[in-house]
Amino acid sequence: MRLIPVLTVAAMLGGCSDPGFRGVPSVRTAEASEVGACRYVTDIRMRPGVYGPVLGDQGVKYARNKVLESAQKSGANTVVFDPVEPGAAVYLLTAKAYSC
Repeated sequence: MRLIPVLTVAAMLGGCSDPGFRGVPSVRTAEASEVGACRYVTDIRMRPGVYGPVLGDQGVKYARNKVLESAQKSGANTVVFDPVEPGAAVYLLTAKAYSC
């Protein structure tokens, strides 16, 4: 019985190291007008894992952080997210990654 709390804590701490939760400090977001002198690296697409009025914002935040992680792994340090209509449900995030 003592093993269950230990495993629960280990699983929670493992989630803390997930860039989707903590972000990627070495990759910044920018507007398209700011990357004119940068080298294009790749397009990135990510679907949020959860939707709706309760968890939707957290799903988008997690997906944005995973896009930043993917950009870093591709050798980029800057990401330009395609615009999203304010207040609209987000089912797909698209972005372009650059090395600046």
